[in-house]
Amino acid sequence: MPMTTDSRQAYIEKVKAQLDQYDAQLAEMKARADQVAASAQVEYHSMMEEALVKRDAMQAQLIKLHRSSESAWEEIQNGLEKAGQELQKSFEAALGKFQ
Repeated sequence: MPMTTDSRQAYIEKVKAQLDQYDAQLAEMKARADQVAASAQVEYHSMMEEALVKRDAMQAQLIKLHRSSESAWEEIQNGLEKAGQELQKSFEAALGKFQ
């Protein structure tokens, strides 16, 4: 079912808000990385880098979604949802490991 322009814009705004939340989580991870033991910093920074790569992939999908035609919308939206889920899992793993 095709999305209306209003629902499409609302979805884009929702994803932008999620990206802002992920940016805040990355900042929190960076602050925590400075506080963990030196032996754990390498692993923590590696997890942060992985999360950052996934965050950037999600941002790229959002840009693609914003520029997409109506026919490509659903496929890109599905990719964006998957990218968001993978990013959230990365954050949960990193924050859970170092709490």
